[in-house]
Amino acid sequence: MDDDKDTYRETAHETCIGDRMSQAIVNTRQPGRAATAAFIGTMIEWYDFYIYATAAALVFGELYFPSSDRFVSTMASFATFAVGFFARPLGGIVFGHLGDRIGRKKALMTTLMMMGAATVGVGLLPEYSKVGMLAPVLLVLLRVVQGIAVGGEWGGAVLMAGEHAPQGRRTFFASFAQLGSPAGLILSLIAFRAVTSMDKADFMSWGWRVPFLASAVLLIVGIVIRLGVNESPEFERVKESKRTAKLPIAEVLQSSWGLVLLCIGANTIGIAGVYFTNTFMIAYTTQYVGVSRSLILDCLFAVAIIQFIAQPLAAWLAERMGGARFLKCAALLAMISPYPMFMLVQSGAAVPMVIGIAIAVICMASFYSVIAGFVSGVFPVRVRYSGISLAYQVCGAIAGGLTPLVGTWLAHRYTGQWWPLAVFYTCLAGISLLCIVALDARRATHAEHAESVGAM
Repeated sequence: MDDDKDTYRETAHETCIGDRMSQAIVNTRQPGRAATAAFIGTMIEWYDFYIYATAAALVFGELYFPSSDRFVSTMASFATFAVGFFARPLGGIVFGHLGDRIGRKKALMTTLMMMGAATVGVGLLPEYSKVGMLAPVLLVLLRVVQGIAVGGEWGGAVLMAGEHAPQGRRTFFASFAQLGSPAGLILSLIAFRAVTSMDKADFMSWGWRVPFLASAVLLIVGIVIRLGVNESPEFERVKESKRTAKLPIAEVLQSSWGLVLLCIGANTIGIAGVYFTNTFMIAYTTQYVGVSRSLILDCLFAVAIIQFIAQPLAAWLAERMGGARFLKCAALLAMISPYPMFMLVQSGAAVPMVIGIAIAVICMASFYSVIAGFVSGVFPVRVRYSGISLAYQVCGAIAGGLTPLVGTWLAHRYTGQWWPLAVFYTCLAGISLLCIVALDARRATHAEHAESVGAM
């Protein structure tokens, strides 16, 4: 009997050790899984968002906002594009609250399903010629759902990757969530490049719907991948210690509103630059430079691949230089970049256009890659989802939503002149530079204060 008890104890002990070793293996794999899930999930979300942006530049004006004046149709189409950005802060607030209260993972699963359903809905939507005003109204409503979903997605994806990261690797791991943006752009450009090669009548009739309907397949892939990732360990510690915030957004606004404003400004070029060099550039080159739709999409596809390669390299370099120093350099270069870009784009030839747009995109994308990890570190864990989501999505509503509209107005107002557009881009990058300088100074002041308190 005693031998049986000893055997039982040994077996139980070995089982316990085995469970701990298995758990340790799982935990060592989780940072990679979390980074992969953040990348795949945001890639799908941004694919959905970008195909809408591309369709807004190429299709929606004619099909949902018909007018004798092409400028009016394009502005109306870009206005629906902007509506999605204005809905993003609502998504950031709602899912930031859920993410800080019940967990990052549950919030992310919900945003992914919302985005997939809305995107497929756009693909099934009848045109103005068939249902009249109901068509643009439904298009706007679906765009709002997309905006809410993306508003809740970004913060959670950044945190799931960053909060699973090994010590000292937050910037690099958080950049995988940012890498989903160029990957989604590449997928969206492939999809639209395929359908724009069709006969124009077929493309306008049903071809443009294919990229939207294909989102249903991507949705299933994204859900499967995210199910394999554990909840954020930093959030779990806060939850176990019962330190979760009751009203995270209220706490952020009460104690950190200055940080929120600075983070809104800091994100400007990372968000606005994407829609300037992609969404607006499609309309600008096709309407004012005389470039064909297929040529500009091919150029943007090449630039998107360059961006996809540049972003992880930028995150790696930022870990060695320091995030703040790297962001200052990237923003300064971004201020200069639109001038060579426009000079080369004006040629209307493929190679100069790729080089010109790539110059601006590399500077912008390097900044975009690093800013997520930088701003996530300025908020405490208990309100971090709400803090970074609010800052990023408010910036998205203002800078991202209005950039194509302002660009279209400037191009129309100063027809034949590109310098007002370049100055506009420089100002966007300058806002980010000033806010990064202020955030870095504020962080240094707080660090000095903490050291002085510790010394006392």
